This record gives sequence, C-alpha cells and structure tokens, in this order.
Amino acid sequence: MRILLIGQAAFAAKTLESMLARGDDVVAVYAPPDRPGGRPDPLKDTAASKDIPVYQPTTYKDDQVFAEYKEIKPDLTVLAFVTDIIPARYFEVPTQGAICYHPSILPRHRGASAINWAVIMGATKTGLTIFWPDGGIDTGEILLQKEIDVGPGDTTGSLYFNYIFPMGVEAILESIDLIKAGKAPRISQDEAEATYEPPCDDRVAGIDWSKPAIEVHNLVRGCDPQPGAFIMFKDEKVRLYGAKLMEESHKKAPGTILQIGDQGIQVALVGGKLVVSKVRAPEIGKVAAAEFAAEKGLNVGDRL
Repeated sequence: MRILLIGQAAFAAKTLESMLARGDDVVAVYAPPDRPGGRPDPLKDTAASKDIPVYQPTTYKDDQVFAEYKEIKPDLTVLAFVTDIIPARYFEVPTQGAICYHPSILPRHRGASAINWAVIMGATKTGLTIFWPDGGIDTGEILLQKEIDVGPGDTTGSLYFNYIFPMGVEAILESIDLIKAGKAPRISQDEAEATYEPPCDDRVAGIDWSKPAIEVHNLVRGCDPQPGAFIMFKDEKVRLYGAKLMEESHKKAPGTILQIGDQGIQVALVGGKLVVSKVRAPEIGKVAAAEFAAEKGLNVGDRL
C-alpha cells in the first residue's frame, strides 16, 4: 500500500521512522516550508535521510500543489500532527482515504490546543483519536481512540510527551493495519457532545487570582510548557510553571506571597495555596522560583 505522510515536528518524524522500520511503503512526505534562518523540520530531515521525496507547499489551496499530489497516486494519506488546513479534495484521492491523528477523545476538544484545554477544564481523562478527515475541523468519522487518566500533577507537557505522543504513533500504526485488513471502522461523532476551543495563547493564559484555587491550578498546568500562564509583575509578563495545589486555609488576599523557599514560591489562592517551582521572565529566562524572587526583590507579603 502506497502511503503518503503529511505532518511536522518530532511526532511526524517518529511516525515516519516507525512506519519505515516495519516495512510500510511511504512514497512521499509533505512537511512545512523551511523558515528563513531556522532549522529544517524534523520530518523533512528524516525523510531526506531515507531518500523519500519531500514536498513543502506554502498552501494546499493551490491547484498546482493538488495536481502534484494526485500524480503521486497514494493509496492512503496519513496526517500526523498537521496544523495547516487541508482541503477535503485531498482526502478523496487516495484509494483507501485519509486518516488523521488528534490528541483528544473526539468530539471533545476539537481545535489546535486540545491537550491544554482538557487540563484547563479539569478533565480526569483524555487521550487521542485517529479519525477520517472530511474537511471540517476534527469532524470526521472515528477509526479508533485511546484513553488515559489525567492526574492532579499532570501538565500538558507531561501528558503529551509521556503518553499521547508515543501512544499516538502506535495508534497510527494500528490504524494502518486495520485499513490493510479491511477492518477499519467509521464511527460518526456525536455532535451533541462536541466542543471546540480556540488556540491556547496569551489571550486565555492570564491568571486571575480571584478565581477558585482549582481553576487557577488547572490553568497553570494546562499552559505548561506553552504558552505559560502569566501574571504581570513590575510591568513585566511573568510565566509560572511546575505548580502544585495545596488545599490549606489562610487569611491572606489572593495573589499574596505566603512563603519563598527551595520548593518554590507559595501564593495565596481562594480556597488554597499554589506552589510554583519555576518562573520565566524577560531577561533572566526560565529559572527556579526562589532565584526569580531574589533577582526581582520579591518578598513574603508582596502581591502578584
């Protein structure tokens, strides 16, 4: 079966390596265009090292790009971490269709920041979906899903790198096997259960200390490592990481520094305390929270 892979970053590169290692016939790879002064995408590097043709269109809406794609004559197109909008006509060309990886249990958390929002919203379970794309935003029929627990100490980073990344590669391989065997299901998504959230960026990453403790904690976890939940301190945007929630009572106003030590900065919340172990700020970068406090003159009793 002639497989065409569209993707980017380490996830797509690992998917390609895993497919080749077991003998899948990958006939072409589509990767993002090179950025001026930047390093080539890992998928491009991996494909080039294996002498697999690499295409890097700036847009998939161009008729010439589509014509070139059709000439490859793929039996199956695999989308492994794709942020570009791929028109539906691309999915109609392969004889076996196309499949796409998404890091949530669809139809929950459609969109570009699925893992972030699962954590921010306090989910106790999340996972991944392999689905048949149809041109909508994560709306196609489901082929398979994998589920994992979300612990109170998990972050977007820990969930992705420890679970959803490796599980996702294996799920793609499993899906290819099901398609080869003619046993791949097509399960309609329940639109009544669907949610869509916007990209998790600084428009949603600002911390409001007046929110309940669990909501603040979930926001910090959900924005760790990117974009980093932030507060403004001395007119600088300061981002917080490595948060731990302590459900202990106190009488201080939310945002007040309660303690500074080797474990981090302890901040008063509504109904608890937040311990922050790492901080990133302009000029000094990402450092231990206590180091940041010393550098910026932050003291117990100050309010963030």
